[in-house]
Order: sequence, then structure tokens, then C-alpha cells
Amino acid sequence: MARIAGVNIPDGKHVEIALTYIYGVGRTLARRICDSTSVDRQRKVADLDRQELARIQNEVSRLMVEGDLRRAVNMNIKRLMDLGCYRGVRHRRNMPLRGQRTRTNARTRKGPRRPIRK
Repeated sequence: MARIAGVNIPDGKHVEIALTYIYGVGRTLARRICDSTSVDRQRKVADLDRQELARIQNEVSRLMVEGDLRRAVNMNIKRLMDLGCYRGVRHRRNMPLRGQRTRTNARTRKGPRRPIRK
């Protein structure tokens, strides 16, 4: 297994798909990485040689991925909550924050239904 950005990349998958196992790398960014490192997207990770893997690792190391990205996202959410703005308050209450309706639906964000007290 190849290891890029602290993540074990599966050997049996195409490079384009395998790179998406890294947090912060989606299909579009994986394609961009393959193109900039001149690695064929359709090749399997197991077929790559050391130089190609090194080029991919070098390209990924320039990006904010994995732990750094998770930390940045959490800090942004914490900043919103500390400010007390609308989005921060919605985060604090574990409610949808992008204008979705909450009278019905929103069960994923709000959690299981609470029993009605009489």
C-alpha cells in the first residue's frame, strides 16, 4: 500500500479514485494532481513506480489536507460560535444552518425525535 499524506492508498484502485481517500481531495482535485504530475489517471496505484509516487506526494504536500484541513474547518466553526452570529448559533444548537426547513425533516441534524410531554 502506498502512503500519501498519512493515509494508506488502496493498491487495487485507479490513481484518480485512490487519491480521493485523502480527506480534502475529491475527484476534480485528484484529476488536477494526476495531470500536473503527468501520471495516467487510469493506472492502478500498484503499477506506479517510486518516482511517480514521489511526484504525487510532493503535489499533495502543497495542499491543505487531512489533519490541517480538519483543524481549519473546526476552528472556523468555533469562530462562528464564539462570534454568536446566526450560523454560529445554529451550529451550537445542532440545527440546519443553510435555510432548510425544520418543522419537518432535518432529522439527521436534529437527532432522533424526542417524546412529546403532556
